Amino acid sequence: MTVSKFPSGFSWGVATAAYQIEGAAREDGRGPSIWDTFSHFPGNVHKGHTGDVACDHYHRYREDIDLIGSLGVDAYRFSIAWPRVQPLGRGAWNDKGLDFYDRLVDRLLEKGLRPHATLYHWDLPQGLQDIGGWATRETAQRFADYAEVMGKRLGDRVTAIATHNEPWCTAVLGHGIGQFAPGARDFQLAAQVSHHLLLSHGLAMQAMRAAGVKAQLGIVLNQSSTTPATDSQADRDMAEREYATFVRWFMDPIFLKRYPKAPGLDIYPVVRENDFEVIAQPLDFLGINYYTRIWASSAKPPVPAPKLMGENDMGWEIYPQGLTELLLKVNADYKLPPVYITENGMANADVLEGNQVNDQPRIEYVRTHLEALRAAIAAGVDVRGYFYWSLLDNYEWNSGYDKRFGLVHVDYETQKRTPKASAHWYRDFIAANR
Repeated sequence: MTVSKFPSGFSWGVATAAYQIEGAAREDGRGPSIWDTFSHFPGNVHKGHTGDVACDHYHRYREDIDLIGSLGVDAYRFSIAWPRVQPLGRGAWNDKGLDFYDRLVDRLLEKGLRPHATLYHWDLPQGLQDIGGWATRETAQRFADYAEVMGKRLGDRVTAIATHNEPWCTAVLGHGIGQFAPGARDFQLAAQVSHHLLLSHGLAMQAMRAAGVKAQLGIVLNQSSTTPATDSQADRDMAEREYATFVRWFMDPIFLKRYPKAPGLDIYPVVRENDFEVIAQPLDFLGINYYTRIWASSAKPPVPAPKLMGENDMGWEIYPQGLTELLLKVNADYKLPPVYITENGMANADVLEGNQVNDQPRIEYVRTHLEALRAAIAAGVDVRGYFYWSLLDNYEWNSGYDKRFGLVHVDYETQKRTPKASAHWYRDFIAANR
């Protein structure tokens, strides 16, 4: 525990997402999402795994909140399943779904935990996908309607509401390369979807503010530092392009009312008059999710990243200093609101032995990334909190149940929860850095 103390009032938390943990996919009036459809189609997900049961959090949320409390954190970031509260994404609302999130938030508050809600973590109601999904501007307005209802319902009790989690993933993985739901493969479509996601964010911010929502309002973006593999012009151009499409593509519209330019970047969405005025709503906070850097090599085959600190079970390079590099760069390039690290974590090939999981690589990952975060704060970046991803081992999208990010081990056959060594370390670290 070599990291010096974090600022007074710094918030410590853990994070999850609805489709990854809730299960109860067909219970109490929940409608199908695009991930229900995608995961049930053969070949889309590792071993055909689905989120039908996941971690059964819908039935076990009380136990899971007790677990959160035992970690010594003060905040919990979760997402709302849009099809659970509004089965078709338009029209009728589902009281049983709304009541579930009421109970969840109330239980968190009873335990002294600050709820941070995310409105969209990739589970679009299939009813909206059937009439165009994020490819249509109409879905942006439906999202604003959903945000207003949820803001009114929970906004007096939750600390923060994020509109979207990682819109890059929805656009590029979901509509560009087909790795995520809904499985489209069209980069021009992905660019247009990204614009509609940003538009929906702006409309939702306007709707919630007009409704008097008291919670802090913002968005969560996945970001990485970018390193050219060599000093060649081709690699430098590639690094600039990768950073533009991954980081600036979402930051520039929100903060600068434009899309970025970069060498070789030639796909842009159709933008209507005043769209950027809608998108660029003031943020109360910005959530940043960081896992690894982007290594830019234009060679064929690419020059591999050095991976001096190894890689995680996803094959991602462990590069904690990239978090410092990223935060210093975005802080210099934009006038940022307060920042939260809303996701950071490691997939590790965990083994349960004797009712214990000795996940030392994860402990080292978190320790070194917290050192990198502390360095960025010391250099002047206004970071207010850190959320480890994830509380639980869970459904890791197209990797199914094969990858484990959790501080808590989940036996998917019995649903038994077992805190790992990293959970105990995180608890002790937080206590030492209060």
